Amino acid sequence: MGVFVFLPLVLPLTAWPVARLAENRLHPRVATLLLSGVAGVLGLCSVLCLVLLAIVGTAQLPGNPLPDGWADPEVRSAVPHDEVVGKTAVGALAAAATACAALLLRHYRVRRATARALRGLPPTQVAVLDDEVPYAHTLPGGGRAARILVSTGMLAGLTSRERRVLFAHERAHLAGRHHRFLLLAGLAARANPFLRPLRTTVAYTVERWADEEAARAVGDRRLTARAVAKAALVSHPAPTPTMAAVGGEPGPVPRRVAALLGPAPIARTWPPTFTTVGMAVWTAAAGAVLSAMSSANSAVTMFLILKTATPL
Repeated sequence: MGVFVFLPLVLPLTAWPVARLAENRLHPRVATLLLSGVAGVLGLCSVLCLVLLAIVGTAQLPGNPLPDGWADPEVRSAVPHDEVVGKTAVGALAAAATACAALLLRHYRVRRATARALRGLPPTQVAVLDDEVPYAHTLPGGGRAARILVSTGMLAGLTSRERRVLFAHERAHLAGRHHRFLLLAGLAARANPFLRPLRTTVAYTVERWADEEAARAVGDRRLTARAVAKAALVSHPAPTPTMAAVGGEPGPVPRRVAALLGPAPIARTWPPTFTTVGMAVWTAAAGAVLSAMSSANSAVTMFLILKTATPL
């Protein structure tokens, strides 16, 4: 395998340029699909890389359940500096698995707790909760389980026209299954910290995607910008980063408002190649493909080596 086994750990750096440019140069729907897909591939390849390295590291630990042949010099020679790298990979893999499990557990607990709190309410898509704390976010799920949660405190701060924007925004989150992109990008960022810029950008682009859908539904971009700004000023964040909320993160809100006050973005599926964003997209795509090829090659090589080293 040689040094090629380490490539999936550093190739996420190839996606940093497009993560920076996608916010303003790509349609938010295209940016969300592209970045979450690239993050998912790079994150999966990073985990596979750590697994392969951890096998070598685990085989060196006393009392491990692996076959003795897996600790032979022929197996360890496939990884440069096997003693340090292998044992470090065991700790890195454990940390990544713990972080991903914590995110999934938090997502599951919040969904269960929210669904339990809504049992006494009518099974409508919009659930208005008697709460002075202003918030509005979605509860993802299949069929009738998908709900829009909005407090009376939020509705009290908006006009009737701005409420239309609020509900259109949240319906766009549900229709686009935006929680899936947030969850995928969140897991990838926890598997490899180099993917955190993609997670941050996806959190922004899903809100921009919903903003554009809301503006198209109400037919007034300026009204949509005003409603987003007012909601963001008073709203509380979603209880988990995998749930979409109208306010989003406080920092990007001015950029969202500025984008809504400008012309609607062009819904181009792929940017022109010989542009800054086009080159960044191709660089990220090449990094994802190279990471997948490197991971597949390393996995096949390790499989053949271990098969040879395993006693019959």
